[in-house]
Amino acid sequence: MFICLGVFMPKRTTVILEDEVYEKLLRESIRRYGNARNISKVINELLKRVFEEDVKSELMQLIYSEKVANVTAKEFENFRRNLAKRLEVDT
Repeated sequence: MFICLGVFMPKRTTVILEDEVYEKLLRESIRRYGNARNISKVINELLKRVFEEDVKSELMQLIYSEKVANVTAKEFENFRRNLAKRLEVDT
């Protein structure tokens, strides 16, 4: 049986970079960490940020997209009250 404890092992891969991109990553690694050995860290941090922004962008699209359901404010309030009653814990 396999149990995931939230520990992720780094994966090694090869990425072919254009010279300009490599130089920017190299400069960023030196700026952040004082050496060129941490390019992988810089790439991981940048990619994580891009993916997080992607998720935020998708969420914003959902929030501002045309809604499928047509519910009045009164109907929503009734739904919310009924839901709150079901979720109340007897003390």
